[in-house]
Amino acid sequence: MIQVAPSILSNDFSQFRGAVVGLAQGGADWIHFDVMDGQFVPPITFGAQLAADLRSATDLPFEAHLMTQTPERHFDAFIAAGCRRIIFHAEATVHAHRLAQSLRQQGIEAGLAINPATPAEAVFPILDELDLVLVMTVNPGWGGQALIHSCLEKVRQIRARTDLPIEVDGGIDPNTIRLAFDAGADTFVAGSFLAKATDVGRAIQELRDRCQS
Repeated sequence: MIQVAPSILSNDFSQFRGAVVGLAQGGADWIHFDVMDGQFVPPITFGAQLAADLRSATDLPFEAHLMTQTPERHFDAFIAAGCRRIIFHAEATVHAHRLAQSLRQQGIEAGLAINPATPAEAVFPILDELDLVLVMTVNPGWGGQALIHSCLEKVRQIRARTDLPIEVDGGIDPNTIRLAFDAGADTFVAGSFLAKATDVGRAIQELRDRCQS
């Protein structure tokens, strides 16, 4: 069963609560928060307060994707905001093993993300400490980018090593989701495609349908 984890990044920032409610009613499985600090990636987006303010909008689980330097400095705030899963980047720390352990010790799912230029091998040593691997299929920083097809080979390599959920983030729409699914991904971050949809529920169902045999 695939999981759809819409990112709210491409939505109107003044309409986040309505977007989250609509995504929940439309059949999303998670709400994905793209957190950017202006250092690890150029833009600055939002912090834990947004997740806290939106926590009452839905019962869906929240995941925070920390595209930040020193991600561990933000763990407590996002946990307190009600996030069930926190994803940090392999490129942002030399202590990925320890950070994953610290999240799991607090009952939080630990995810490790890798950028397009980072090899799949970067996640292999700590797979036993993770609950999810996120393969970026665009360079992080902005929504609306086209999927980098060479990243799908990394999904295949990681899938050959683990049964963990593999999430892909970047350029996911009805034309690309099946490619990622066939490579071994089972969790999909969709942003601009859903933000532009006139019927979010129908758009989410279209993504699911494309992964049916």
